[in-house]
Amino acid sequence: MRINARLDDVRSRKLAYLERETGWSVSRIVRTAIDTYYRALRRATADPASALKKSGFIGCAEGPSDLSVTYKNELRGLSVKHGHR
Repeated sequence: MRINARLDDVRSRKLAYLERETGWSVSRIVRTAIDTYYRALRRATADPASALKKSGFIGCAEGPSDLSVTYKNELRGLSVKHGHR
């Protein structure tokens, strides 16, 4: 695949710096940057908690702030209200 990208002055200077410092071609720099970004993104999404946080699932419900300690009492209350199911 060929890529045609427009870069602002700051990114143009950064790319020129990378070429000078590494001796790599623009193509190699772009390939390396894509591989690096891909690995970082895959690592971030491999963590289930991270995926849940990104989805907005964590923290989407309301309830007592001490639920992790009092959940048994909460469940008993639901059992009394709705019966054992």
